[in-house]
Amino acid sequence: MTRHPRRVVPAVIVALLLCAAAVLVAVSLIQRLSGAREWVSYDSIAARLHDTSWGSVWVLGTGIVVVVLGLALLATAALPGKPVLLALEPGDGIDAGIARRSLRHALADAAGGVDGVDKARVRLRRNKIHVTGHTRYTAEQTARDVGEAVATRLDHIKPAHVPRLRTSLRTIGPGGAR
Repeated sequence: MTRHPRRVVPAVIVALLLCAAAVLVAVSLIQRLSGAREWVSYDSIAARLHDTSWGSVWVLGTGIVVVVLGLALLATAALPGKPVLLALEPGDGIDAGIARRSLRHALADAAGGVDGVDKARVRLRRNKIHVTGHTRYTAEQTARDVGEAVATRLDHIKPAHVPRLRTSLRTIGPGGAR
């Protein structure tokens, strides 16, 4: 049930670059056929490419850049990103999931509901949930209370995989001074 994000941004960038190159070639061809002054002269490009040797520094540099960009795009396409949807425990033959953002907000709401906690923030990692925040009381005891509140909320939500829970709170002084 875990759903990973689509790689839209790299695909859009590559599509826009290819579209811009195609438009540039089409405009240049139309200008050449109509006898108008060309933006990019085919003759100047052909002459420059004809004069360039395979051992040129420009050819080597361009080749390296193209290979690195190709490998980066390949890695972006092959490696999974952060899951968008996290699976919940199956119940009654129904598969369900929760969005990462919704889980993060629910856990932050549970942490923020603990007495004395200000600005609770939740970060979801693959194997860990990290809750941070500020408290007006003793940080150790409040951190335990926050851990219990978040664990209780996780028990209600019932994700299929429950990561380790880590809490860290800072004590703020009277008037909000840190």
